[in-house]
Amino acid sequence: MTTTTPVASPVDFDAFGDYTVKAPTGPDGAFVRPLSPFRGRITAGGGDFPAEPGRYHLYVSLACPWAHRSVIVRALLGLEDVVTMSVVDPVRDGRGWAFREGPGHGPDELNGFTLLREAYEATEPGYDGHVSVPVLWDRVTRGIVSNNFPDISIDLGTQFSEWARPGVDLYPADLRPEIDALNERVYATVNNGVYRCGFAESQKAYDAAVTTLFATLADLEERLADRRYLFGDRLTEADVRLWVTLARFDAVYVTHFKANIRRLVDHPNLWRYARDLYRIPAFGGTTDFGHIKRHYYGTHPRLNPLRIVPAGPEVDWDAP
Repeated sequence: MTTTTPVASPVDFDAFGDYTVKAPTGPDGAFVRPLSPFRGRITAGGGDFPAEPGRYHLYVSLACPWAHRSVIVRALLGLEDVVTMSVVDPVRDGRGWAFREGPGHGPDELNGFTLLREAYEATEPGYDGHVSVPVLWDRVTRGIVSNNFPDISIDLGTQFSEWARPGVDLYPADLRPEIDALNERVYATVNNGVYRCGFAESQKAYDAAVTTLFATLADLEERLADRRYLFGDRLTEADVRLWVTLARFDAVYVTHFKANIRRLVDHPNLWRYARDLYRIPAFGGTTDFGHIKRHYYGTHPRLNPLRIVPAGPEVDWDAP
């Protein structure tokens, strides 16, 4: 359906070049993730950003694993009518994330932004830093609450219980120290580890990243030998954070990021676990492999200069 809401002009690498992440490389050639400058927190019952239905809006990319976490948590908690959402085009040129009409994404019906950068500039005039997703926007203050992805999914999962689906607790108080400890390791070696493999600028940095990545995957494979989820029969924030990387592993990270010692499907327990989660609508129903492949293969010219999106691999996520 045609909309009157403005959208960005089509992707044009000739006119706008490639998007450049503003982050330094480590002295050993290691990839360094840029910091998130906006770190407001949602709180139930008060504070600068109180939890209220209809007040907040998510800007996400279905391609981005960091944003996908928030999409999954929102769906698991049944917050679709409480926190609204817009999806950006998975392909970005030098202008960064943009709103265009297309399958699985569309215009920004809330603010009429054509580029996500406009949300950053509206919050901090003259903003010249990295523009990332997810972004949590506040209708009241007309600005960004947070672009710090770990905080956003935790706040969605814990501060909207008044309007959330009953019985869903992704961050139970009795498990929080253990969840935090596992999340810290998984982030460093798996979630961010695949990027440290793909964007390493020296053999030493790549070797260190790929070694720790597969050491953690081996430990997780063993952990899941006798349990359904990372913490037994309780689905938690830790599962959400691990799963978004597993979902992209064979489709992208094995080839594009050279994380290729073993595929996900070569880990029987992790592959069973990943397929089990995929059957939950909040996971499988929010996963768009077209967006994922188009983004990674189309917007990292140093890794894929011709931007050719591969046809495979053929992976049966619906296998028993």
